Amino acid sequence: MTESNPLKEKLKGYKLILGSGSPRRKQFLEDLGLDFEVRPKSVDEVYPEDLKGEQISMYLAKLKATPFKQELQENEIVLTSDTVVWFKNESLAKASNANEAYQMLRKLSGDWHEVITSVCFTTSTSQKTVSAITFVKFMDFSDEEINHYINRCQPYDKAGAYGIQEWIGMIGISEIKGSYTNVVGLPTHLVYKTLMHMVS
Repeated sequence: MTESNPLKEKLKGYKLILGSGSPRRKQFLEDLGLDFEVRPKSVDEVYPEDLKGEQISMYLAKLKATPFKQELQENEIVLTSDTVVWFKNESLAKASNANEAYQMLRKLSGDWHEVITSVCFTTSTSQKTVSAITFVKFMDFSDEEINHYINRCQPYDKAGAYGIQEWIGMIGISEIKGSYTNVVGLPTHLVYKTLMHMVS
């Protein structure tokens, strides 16, 4: 006899939409055993300059939900999210080339930084946003290690120019405090908890 997935059971009668083209977020929802539709929409990810840390990721997660608001049916829940790498009062966004990626990783080398992911849950009548913060410490990287990683993985689609699940995470992370999946791009424990409460 197969045991039922508690969240999947609760979501019966609802349609979950992932408003992101991220393969990592898609994989996490699959790993949670959920049925969902991938429906990415592009927005101009610009935020007010006075925002800091979690304020940035929350603002952008909500912004990404904006194009869905007029089209959501009563039983639909759209999930949008944003990840920020926050280091010494600066947001390290996605690198657009190898030089930018190198500069980011050189900054992060040998120090702690914060990875903040905000997830926005939007229905036709409500919206809820939650965030997780994980503290990550990198060892000191040599130029050779940084350049090898950039050439091998070309991490231009990731905040802070790195993926924790990739080579640089395997060799370079000496400590982590908080959720691992949050650093990959989706705090799965919060997604599970929030959806369980939303549809109870």
